[in-house]
Amino acid sequence: MVTKKSRPGLSEEIVATLRMRIDDATYPPASRLPTEAQLCEEFSVSRATVRSAIKELDVVGLVYTRHGLGTYVRSIPYVQDGLERMGSISESIRLSGKTPGMEYARRVVREVNAAEAARMSVPLETLVLELRRRITADGQVVVYSYDLLPMSIFKPDFDPRELEGSVFAYFENELGTPAALGYAEVHAVESRQVAWGPDSAEHTLFILLDQLQYAEDGLLLGYSRSYFVEGSYAFKLKRTK
Repeated sequence: MVTKKSRPGLSEEIVATLRMRIDDATYPPASRLPTEAQLCEEFSVSRATVRSAIKELDVVGLVYTRHGLGTYVRSIPYVQDGLERMGSISESIRLSGKTPGMEYARRVVREVNAAEAARMSVPLETLVLELRRRITADGQVVVYSYDLLPMSIFKPDFDPRELEGSVFAYFENELGTPAALGYAEVHAVESRQVAWGPDSAEHTLFILLDQLQYAEDGLLLGYSRSYFVEGSYAFKLKRTK
């Protein structure tokens, strides 16, 4: 009889078994794995061994852990896009074979605060149009976007209520000034304050794309903080030497 101490590759055995269960949908996307205690009992191993196996599954992108809540199977990314590509979120959703949707919760003209002025490199008294939007793919929320657009880019008779759908499409089709350059920071975010709407409680993990958008001539078109719902978007980045 092989004892627990002498059995080789305990962690690898658990990884292989859990991967098989994820592949055959015994544990479907977004479902929670058994607890550490349950896995310890099933495989007759220590918590350290179970944690090692879970870490390996996390590293290869099959699961993620929510502190205090458990470990969950990652959903298959709903939309894919190239992180180096400058383009509309709605268009990337469309290119992924999904139907984009947009819901505006806020359209307010105000002055920037100190932090925003510094990020945008504009004076404190600068007027901006603040937008809050939920972007969907086939009806599923994939992005919560918070945008600041300088009022100086709009015509004098501009009415914020006329801005609907894709902001990038508005830049190009209505202003004749497409976004050509972006400077972005990418952050992982866990927050219960970002999401809004009936399903907001389900969305607490995000990839934040904190981005400044410019026209080809260097004109600042906007500052966006786009929170991509964890698991709904797969970003790809081409790297060269």
